[in-house]
Amino acid sequence: MAELAIIGGTGLTQLKNLEIERREVLQTPYGEPSSPLTHGRICGVQAVFLPRHGTAHTIPPHLVNYRANLWALQYIGVKKVIAVAAVGGIRSDMAPGVLAFPDQIIDYTYGREHTFFGEGRSGVTHIDFTEPYCEALRSVLIEGAARAGIEAVDNGTYGATQGPRLETAAEVNRLERDGCSMVGMTGMPESALARELDLCYATCAVVANRAAGRGDEALSMEAIERNLREGMARVRKLLETVIPML
Repeated sequence: MAELAIIGGTGLTQLKNLEIERREVLQTPYGEPSSPLTHGRICGVQAVFLPRHGTAHTIPPHLVNYRANLWALQYIGVKKVIAVAAVGGIRSDMAPGVLAFPDQIIDYTYGREHTFFGEGRSGVTHIDFTEPYCEALRSVLIEGAARAGIEAVDNGTYGATQGPRLETAAEVNRLERDGCSMVGMTGMPESALARELDLCYATCAVVANRAAGRGDEALSMEAIERNLREGMARVRKLLETVIPML
């Protein structure tokens, strides 16, 4: 049974270093996950891979069934989740291609199914979300990047926006005033749902571009895709170092 799952974001719809053993289709009380769960081994370690946006990258951030995804992983026995996500860099050290391991998050999303508590469940439940990421797993990612010689930033606040459009320069200015280091569209409610299920969850953010108004060049999908290809190659190298450490 695999206790580790990797959730792939934009640019990571498949893991080339995953030795696939089987695929599992699950139905959950919250509907279908983004794709079948892919079981296999990375460096000899059992792991499960789930592409957040579907195998063909067809599900936009605001329509991802985050509850089904996290419930399915917990149901099959997963304990630890490494969530890979593409972000825009706000802080000066968040350059395109860099990996970052955020330690805080601010939620700007709306209209998403953001909790397992409700819908007939009795009582009021509050989770402690003071530290939104699993520090033990985050520390392993940071150490793994150092061992692999990968340029990475070991802290930062992830600003989770609604999408699917990119932000305006004024919105990024507001995010910066709020203390955000990077901006993405999938960090919430995914991280909070993982906490509700008591999963050890940490994010590996890949900086795909400078956030709006922060770069010298106009945003282009060609540049974003190029940066993601380079960044995801670093993610695969990181996983090969980190997974044996786990």
